Amino acid sequence: MGTRHRLWAVLAPLTAAVLVGGGLAATPPAQAAAGCSVTYTKTSEWQGGFGASVSITNLGDPIAGWTLEWSFAAGQQVREHWNATITQSGTQVSAKNVAHNSAIPTGGAAEFGFNGSFSSANPVPESFRLNGTTCTGGVTPTTPVTTPTTSTPTTTTTPNQPATFTNPVLWQDFADVDIIRVGDAYYYSASTMHYSPGAPILRSYDLVNWEFAGHSVPKLDFGAKYDLNGGRGYVRGIWASFLNHRASNDTYYWGGCVDFAKTHIYTATAVDGQWTKHATIDKCYYDAGMLVDDNDTMYVAYGNTSISVAQLSADGKSEVRSQQVFQTPSNIGTLEGSRFYKRNGSYYIFLTRPANGQYILKASNPFGPYTLQQVLLDLPGPIQGGGVPHQGGLVQTQNGDWYYMSFVDAYPGGRVPALAPVTWTADGWPRLQTVNGRWGVTYPKPNLPPPPRQVEPMTGTDTFQGTTLRPHWEWNHNPDTTKFSVGNGLKLSTATVTNDLYAARNTLTRRIQGPTSTATATLDLTAMRDGDRTGLAMLRDSSAWIGVKRDGGRNRVVMVNGLTMDSNWNTTGTGTETASAALSGTKIWLRANADIRPGTGRQARFSYSTDGVNFTPLGAPFTLNNAWQFFMGYRFAVFNHATQALGGAVTLQQFDLTTP
Repeated sequence: MGTRHRLWAVLAPLTAAVLVGGGLAATPPAQAAAGCSVTYTKTSEWQGGFGASVSITNLGDPIAGWTLEWSFAAGQQVREHWNATITQSGTQVSAKNVAHNSAIPTGGAAEFGFNGSFSSANPVPESFRLNGTTCTGGVTPTTPVTTPTTSTPTTTTTPNQPATFTNPVLWQDFADVDIIRVGDAYYYSASTMHYSPGAPILRSYDLVNWEFAGHSVPKLDFGAKYDLNGGRGYVRGIWASFLNHRASNDTYYWGGCVDFAKTHIYTATAVDGQWTKHATIDKCYYDAGMLVDDNDTMYVAYGNTSISVAQLSADGKSEVRSQQVFQTPSNIGTLEGSRFYKRNGSYYIFLTRPANGQYILKASNPFGPYTLQQVLLDLPGPIQGGGVPHQGGLVQTQNGDWYYMSFVDAYPGGRVPALAPVTWTADGWPRLQTVNGRWGVTYPKPNLPPPPRQVEPMTGTDTFQGTTLRPHWEWNHNPDTTKFSVGNGLKLSTATVTNDLYAARNTLTRRIQGPTSTATATLDLTAMRDGDRTGLAMLRDSSAWIGVKRDGGRNRVVMVNGLTMDSNWNTTGTGTETASAALSGTKIWLRANADIRPGTGRQARFSYSTDGVNFTPLGAPFTLNNAWQFFMGYRFAVFNHATQALGGAVTLQQFDLTTP
């Protein structure tokens, strides 16, 4: 089946879930109106759908709350909506005001809009009823506006209409998404491999703007190699894992299989609180997803190609039962990345076909039997040069809408999240809303209550106040906690004697903001000792750095290239100094500017300053490796290690992450 036909199979049978006005202020009882008129504007049309804007003019007495009803032709189905809460039963549609547009004085108007689905034409309704009274002023239809092929179908701009959002919603490396909602907050868990602490949790109130909240795994407590002691944990550690919330005890659960051996479960009563190890199950729940069923039973779906479901004990510390529930057909190949859901009495296991497809299993019992449908395959993504959106998870909003948060392979930057709306067919299968045959670059922003506060930006300045690191930061492997301290700067004492940055402990990393961004590290060098090496790196399996070498009582600023690993993540190159300059004084500003747009030939450029104002380029641009096998994307990294003896230190006084 060709791509066009596959996409049509996804788009054609769209239907909307019944939506409720969660989070909206209560409206007074609706009052009858003596008359009204309606302007119904089809603002856009595309294959399989349309956008519409509706304006109600009140020709009767003032009203303090309203419900507008109409009939659609068979097949027309409301999807996303704004400035009204819209429900549909068969062909009958009902739009109810939200808080800000509930009152309509005599002669006044209220407006709202929606997107809908249909297979061919989209006839304008013949009549409308306002608070049960037929609009005597009639209906004014307008001519549809043709949507440009490069844009997202949306309504024309009206007052209070939610803005659109642009994919990727967050251009940083957050792969293997698990996403949940608890109350009005959304939480997003991701893989971190060998970085510590592991399994970051992001928080959002609108699914679009995200902030760091914490980490589920405070330390990679899985063996000495994660301490860079007698081994290495590169490209191991925290892979696709699950995050969920159990309402009965108001507890969050994170779980993941480490080293293909055991599954470790951590718990917390708040995502930004203290997480502790809850249990270790002597079995690998590979690429797992957790469901907390209506009866409070916890299930875990897991596996590669052979998909299984495990039932956990009531305390979540052991396995009660496990069985295989699905075998992937050979014509599909591999399915993994399980996410487990229940909707309207049906159980769903959401699965990825790496790295170009997404499928879903459906059953009436958690242990099956399951039937399979394809959600997407080879669907063009929203990032130029990036891959097919896949993996990730589904989440339902307070208002009943559903969204799919996937990730897109976008190396050298890594795997970045993309968001799209999802609807459900009448027989209970999800359908992804696409735009012109692809995952949309833009969509209407989710219709959600105003956030209680603004989330903290992912970029900005850190001066390392307080006594702990902010959750923006992760170490390369577990740090030696005796060799750093936080407070009015971050003091990094040398923790390893080595000439290999990949073997040096206490290298602090920060994700790169795409598509391009700049990191500036301000370092106090006063306590450096001979043989020490400190700097700012572009860190991955092919790396480079700008920094300071202290030898013979003198400091030099240098650019070093050629740090490399092989496919088993053993060091094959410790780097070659390619440029240097004499350095006087004990303070330096180191800068790296990184272009992480997907593709080959992307570069990072290094420079330095002795006054924080005037920066001097050093060395040739560094070409980034865009192969996927290391999985994690490039990071900015600040390091300080010894080559002769421990005892030296530097202080990272400030770190700035900025975008153009």
